Amino acid sequence: MKNEKNTIITVGRQFGSGGREFGQRLAEALGYEFYDKRLLMEAARRAGMDVSFFERSDERFPSYVSGSMALNIGYNPMPWYMPSSISDESIQRDMSDLIRSLAYKGNCVIVGRTADYVLRDHPNARVLSLFIHANPDDCVRRIMDRGDCKNEKAARQLAEKTNRLRAEYYNFYTDRKWGDAATYDLCFNSSRLSMDDAVTLVRKYLDCLL
Repeated sequence: MKNEKNTIITVGRQFGSGGREFGQRLAEALGYEFYDKRLLMEAARRAGMDVSFFERSDERFPSYVSGSMALNIGYNPMPWYMPSSISDESIQRDMSDLIRSLAYKGNCVIVGRTADYVLRDHPNARVLSLFIHANPDDCVRRIMDRGDCKNEKAARQLAEKTNRLRAEYYNFYTDRKWGDAATYDLCFNSSRLSMDDAVTLVRKYLDCLL
């Protein structure tokens, strides 16, 4: 009997590891929808807000909490904080609602945005969570090749900063640890496994699950 749940593949990734490219290739190979920053655009339109506001808060640690207070508390507002109508809390809530709605629409690949955690108990989703990482030097080369930075030092600093922000964001809004293998179903080192081989591996893994 065919399982009526939609298959949702979530992709966590180190900056410069090629996670977005992998997600796109995987979605194309499987015939799935693909979502990354398009989520922000749609969430902003739904809320009637400026898209730039969402982009500034994209995968960023809440601005009302100092770096020294980063705790794995899951998605619950702190008791001493009263969020405004336009806040990090409301943005994350809108994003989570949108991700949950996508799981009803059909099979898809979602990059980042704590999608694996948001969909953990979704009644209509079969979730496969992936994490893509790479050797630091390879991340630096990819960052420079795509024109994000002009030199190695700047690329390395950008990778370190972005990874820190992603980890703080993920760890704050979930009860899991960003980048920890125990958090995901499969982890890949894109320095050792080509994009095509990684796609093939995931397809075979799905065949075993479905």
